[in-house]
Amino acid sequence: MARGARARYLLGMERIDVDILVVGGGAAGLSAACLFAAEGLTTLCVDAAPPPAGPDAPGADIRTAALLTPSVEALERCGAWALMAPRAAPLKIMRLVDAGGRAEAPRETADFDSAEMQDAPFGWNLPNLAIRAALTERLAALPGAALRAPAALSRLVTRDREALAALSDGTQVRARLVVAADGRDSPTRRMAGLEAPRWSYSQKALVLAAAHPEPHRDVSTEIHRTGGPFTLVPLPDDAEGRHRSSIVWMEAGPRAAALHRMASEDPEGFAQALNARSCGVLGWLRPVSPVAVWPIVAQLAPRLDGARVALMGEAAHVVPPIGAQGLNMSIADAAVLARLAGDAARAGGDPGAATVLAAYHRARWPEMAARVAGIDALNRAAMLGAPPLRDLRRMGLKAIHDLAPLRRGVMQLGMGARPAGPEAPGD
Repeated sequence: MARGARARYLLGMERIDVDILVVGGGAAGLSAACLFAAEGLTTLCVDAAPPPAGPDAPGADIRTAALLTPSVEALERCGAWALMAPRAAPLKIMRLVDAGGRAEAPRETADFDSAEMQDAPFGWNLPNLAIRAALTERLAALPGAALRAPAALSRLVTRDREALAALSDGTQVRARLVVAADGRDSPTRRMAGLEAPRWSYSQKALVLAAAHPEPHRDVSTEIHRTGGPFTLVPLPDDAEGRHRSSIVWMEAGPRAAALHRMASEDPEGFAQALNARSCGVLGWLRPVSPVAVWPIVAQLAPRLDGARVALMGEAAHVVPPIGAQGLNMSIADAAVLARLAGDAARAGGDPGAATVLAAYHRARWPEMAARVAGIDALNRAAMLGAPPLRDLRRMGLKAIHDLAPLRRGVMQLGMGARPAGPEAPGD
C-alpha cells in the first residue's frame, strides 16, 4: 500500500485510495510513478508480471536504453538517477555511417559531437533491467508510493470525480487519475475506450551484446544499409576489461528470422554475418549474450486523454529503435503529466480533472506526432535498396553534417527540443 494512501477492508476485500494509479511496471511506468510521488501525490504502480530478475541474472533481458539529457534531468528530480549512474556508459558522439554502396564498407561518416552543444554527454546507455531496478528501489523510498506486482488491471470504471479499478489480486483501487503505461497492447487503453493505430515495417530487430577489440570511445555508431540501421551503443567495459557494445540490428523480417536461427544453429556463420554488417568499425565483434529478436512497428494514439485516464509511453506511441527516442519520449510524457497533476493538486484542484488531461494532450501530442513521423521517415530512408535512392540518402547525410546550423538543429531535436509538428487532434 502506498504510504499516505488510505486503505479500507470491505467484506474481506482491500480497497486503496490514492491520487494516482500507474498501470505498468516497466521503465516508463516506474519513472512515472517516481515522478508523481516526487510531486507529493500518493501513487500506486501495478504490473501484471512479477518483478524481473536482477540485471546480472542468467537469462535476463539483454536490451539497453540510452537516456538523453532531458530524461536524466527528470530522473535526477525524483532521485532515481544517482542509483542508475554507476551502471551507465556515456554517449558523447552520435556517429552516422552510410554503407549503402556495393561493398559492405563505410562511404560517408558524420559525427555529431555533444561538445558542440553542451559540456555533458548527449546521454547515458545502460541495461533496461538496471533502469528498472533503480526505479524500483527509489519508488520504495519515496513517501506515498508503492509498487504492487504481480497485479493486473482487470476492470476499470471511470466517474466524474474518480476512477475505480479492480486488480487481479482482489484489491480495489480508487484513484483520481489512472495512467496507462502498460505497453503497446495496453489493456488500460482498451478499457478506457481509447485507440492507437499501428503500422508495420515488415522488419525485426536482433538485439545482443558484443565484445570488441577497439574501444568505442563513448561513440554510438549507427550504420545505414539496405534493411535498416545497425547500431552499436556503448556499454561499460566488463569485469575483465573487455570493451563492449549493445547492438540493435534491424533487418527485413525473413532475413532477421534466418539470422536469429543462425545464431543458435551456426554461431560461426552468424558471427561472420554480424561482422560483415558492422563494417569492422570496432574490430571483430564477438557475441557475449544470447540473441533476441523483436518485431518493428509504430503506432500513435490520436488522443492521450480520456475520462480520468491518460496514455503515456508505448500505450501512446511506439517508434522503431532509431536515435534513442522511445524511452526518452516516454519519460518526457511522465514528466509533463506529473508536473501538471502536481501543479493542480498544490493549487487545491483535482490532478485527474479533464482540464489537466487536456493540457497534457496539448503539451505532448504535437511533439509526439512530429517525432513519430520523423522516425518513420528515417527508418524508411534506412531501408532503401535502389542505388539512386541510397545515393540520395548519402547526400542528405553529408548535407546535414556539413551545414553547421542544420547539424546543430538536428542535435537539438534529437536531444528533446520541440520540433514543429501538426496540431493535436481536436484542438
